Amino acid sequence: MKKVYTCFCTDVIHEGHLNILREANKYGTVIVGILSDAAMIKYNRFPTITIEERKQIVCDTGLAHAVLIQNEIMYDKVIADLQPDYVIHGDNWCEGPERAIRENVLQNLAAYGGELIEIEYTYNEHVRRIDENIREKLSMPEYRRRRLRQLINLCPVVKTIEVHSGLTGLIAEKTIIAHNGELDQFDAMWLSSLCDSTAKGKPDIELVDMSSRMRTIDDVMEVTTKPIILDGDTGGLVEHFVYNVRTLERMGVSAVIIEDKTGLKKNSLFGTEVAQTQDSIENFCNKIRAGKNAQRTEEFMIIARIESLILEKGQEDALRRASAYVEAGADAIMIHSRKKSPNEIFEFCDSFRSQNQDTPLVVVPTSFNSVTEAELAQHGVNIVIYANQLTRSAFPAMQNTAVEILKNHRALEVDAKLMPFQEIITLIDDM
Repeated sequence: MKKVYTCFCTDVIHEGHLNILREANKYGTVIVGILSDAAMIKYNRFPTITIEERKQIVCDTGLAHAVLIQNEIMYDKVIADLQPDYVIHGDNWCEGPERAIRENVLQNLAAYGGELIEIEYTYNEHVRRIDENIREKLSMPEYRRRRLRQLINLCPVVKTIEVHSGLTGLIAEKTIIAHNGELDQFDAMWLSSLCDSTAKGKPDIELVDMSSRMRTIDDVMEVTTKPIILDGDTGGLVEHFVYNVRTLERMGVSAVIIEDKTGLKKNSLFGTEVAQTQDSIENFCNKIRAGKNAQRTEEFMIIARIESLILEKGQEDALRRASAYVEAGADAIMIHSRKKSPNEIFEFCDSFRSQNQDTPLVVVPTSFNSVTEAELAQHGVNIVIYANQLTRSAFPAMQNTAVEILKNHRALEVDAKLMPFQEIITLIDDM
C-alpha cells in the first residue's frame, strides 16, 4: 500500500482532525506525526497535556497505523526518513507564517515525486469552542504559573519581551515569524517597572505601587496565555515582599525578579552616575528566604538580580553574591551590565557555570545589544529579556505623529505611517 503521512500539534482530537485521518486512510497506510513540545512552542501554543497523552489520543482514534514524534517544525528529516507517497494537511497553512512549512513540504516531496494533498479545514462553532477552551485553560493561574520552569527545560533560551498593557501583551502573544526556514515566537513576557511607570507618566522610583502594578498584570493576563516575569524592583520591605509573593503566585505570575539595592530606586542604566546603595548579602538573603518560605507552590520563582557589575564592584563580588543568593533559595540569578560589550557578562556566566551547572541564568541585553541569543546560550544563559524595546519604539512614533499633525494642521501627512485600525483590532479576540 501507499504510505501516507500527516502531522498534528493539538491537545484534543476534534472532527477536523478526524476528517483528515479518514481522508488519509483512503490513500494508504497512515503514519501520524505528533509535533514535539519543543517544536510546538516555536509557532503554536503551549501544550496542556504531555507528549505521551497526545500520542495516545491519536492512537485511540483507530485511524493511525503508527504514531511518531516529529521533533522539528520543518519536514526535512521526517520526509527523508519515511519517504511518504503522500503528505496530507488541512488547507489552513496557505497564508501567514505557516506557509513556510507548506513550501518546505512541497520542496521535500518534489525531490522524489511525492504528493501533497490538502483537505478543506474544518472550522465551525464546535471547533471554535474547543479552541477557546484550550486557550482559557492555558490562561488559568495553575497552568500559566508553572510554564516558565517548563520552558527553561525545553528551550535553549527563553525569549522574553517587555509588555506594559493588554495591547502590548497581545503583540507578545501573537507575533510569529517565518525566517531562514524556521518559525519562531516569544516564549514569555516581562512586566517592567520602568515601562509600567513610563506608560503611566510617572518616574521610575517605585512610585507606582504594587496595587497599580497588579492591575497591569490583570490587563495582560486577561488577553494572553504566556508566562509572566515581574520586575519587582528591590522587593520593598521584607514584610511587604512576603505578601506580594503570595499574591503574585495566586494570580499565576511565574516569577518575580528583585534587585539587591536599597533606598530610593534609581534605574540601573545610570550606574555610578547617581547614588545607588547595594544591599548587604545578609539582608538580601533574608529577603529571599522570607519570600521562598511564603510560597505555597513549588512552581513560582524568585530570581535574584545582582547589581555588582552595574556599580563597578567587580566579578568577585558578583560571584560571591550569586553563590549566597542561590544558597538562600533563589531559583535563578540575573546578572546585569551597562557595558556595550557582553564580555563581562560572558566572564560572569562562565565563572558561575564552572561552579553551578543547574541554577538558571537571566540576562537583559539592553546595552550590549549586539550579542545574539545563541551566543548567550553558549555561556550558559537560560532566559533573555528584551526589557524596554516596545516602549522605546512606540514613543518616537507617537511623538513624530503629534509633531506632523501640529505642523500641517491635518492628519494626511502621517497617514501612510499609520497602521489601519482594522489591522490593529484583528489582534483582539471576540468573546
